[in-house]
Amino acid sequence: MTEDASNRSQAAAEPPGQASGAAPSPAAATPPAAGSALDQGELARLTDEIIAALKTVYDPEIPADIYELGLIYRIDIADDRTVAIDMTLTTPNCPSAEELPGMVENAVASVPGVGQAKVDIVWDPPWDPSRMSDEARAVLNMW
Repeated sequence: MTEDASNRSQAAAEPPGQASGAAPSPAAATPPAAGSALDQGELARLTDEIIAALKTVYDPEIPADIYELGLIYRIDIADDRTVAIDMTLTTPNCPSAEELPGMVENAVASVPGVGQAKVDIVWDPPWDPSRMSDEARAVLNMW
């Protein structure tokens, strides 16, 4: 099912920690399109709760959540509350590649008000440690 992009509200998941000492950048929600079924307040609530749900998902091999690791590239919330997520993995050979997308879909679908959740694995741009937040760097002792 394809929807016109003008009928969607999108949150761009920016790399959490771009500058040294910088706090993670929350996903920025763009204003809903004219005539959108989601108002700005509802979009902000859904975005915050989706990010909170993403922070409950951990790569089984790494003791940091996928959001703080910078694995989430895009969160797209459609008017019908379907959520599409683009994410990557730390490496194409990630042993958790089979299970992580399902874990993400389940976590996001559990957010009140979210319809279906769909995860696509993307490889562009490739993940690198600079995408991690300071919180993830601290947990992994990568300073």
